Amino acid sequence: MKIIVIGAAGTIGKAVVEQLGARHDVITAGRNSGQYRVRIEDPADVAALFAHTGPVDGVVVAAGDLHFGPLADMTPEQFRLGLDSKLMGQVHVALAAQHRLNDGGSITLTGGIVGQQPIRFGANASTVNRALEGFVVGAAIELPRAQRINLVDPTVLTESLPQYGDYFHGFESADARRVALAYSRSVDGAQTGQVYRVW
Repeated sequence: MKIIVIGAAGTIGKAVVEQLGARHDVITAGRNSGQYRVRIEDPADVAALFAHTGPVDGVVVAAGDLHFGPLADMTPEQFRLGLDSKLMGQVHVALAAQHRLNDGGSITLTGGIVGQQPIRFGANASTVNRALEGFVVGAAIELPRAQRINLVDPTVLTESLPQYGDYFHGFESADARRVALAYSRSVDGAQTGQVYRVW
C-alpha cells in the first residue's frame, strides 16, 4: 500500500516510518524535511501535498504544536497554537485525505494521554486531544467507500522525557517503537472510529 506519513522526522514519525516501511510504500512529509514539505496549518498546503502524491491507501499524521504553560498566564494567542496546529492541522489533513484515499483507505491522527489524564500546564493539550477524539468518532460514521479513521493516543514518550518529563511525574512512559505499533494496527487493521490508547 501507498502510505503518507506527515511528521515523519519526529520521534513518533520515524518509528512509524520504520514500522510501516517494512511492508508498505511510505511517502514522508513534514514542515522542514521529508520527500514533501507541508504545513498542516495551511489547507492550501495540504491540498498541494495530495495533488503531488495522487491517490493513496493511507495517511498518518504525527505532527502538530501545542502550548504548555500555566492557565493563569495563558493568552488567547498561546491557546490558539494548539487549536490552529495540532487540532485544525490534523482536521485539514483528514478533510483533504477523504477525497484522495482509495477505497478502504485509512486516516490515522495523533492525540495524547492528557486528553483523558490532565496535567498541570496542559490545558491547551487536554482541550486539543479531547477534541481530536470527538472529530474521529464523528468522522468515522460519514467517511465513504469503506474508508476508516482512527486516533492514536500515546502517553509521554520515553525518548521525550528529557524535554517533557517534568510535566509527567507519576506517568509510565512508552518508547516510540511501542507507540508505532498502534499506527500499524490502524493502517493495517479493519477498525474505524477507534482511539488506540498506548498508556
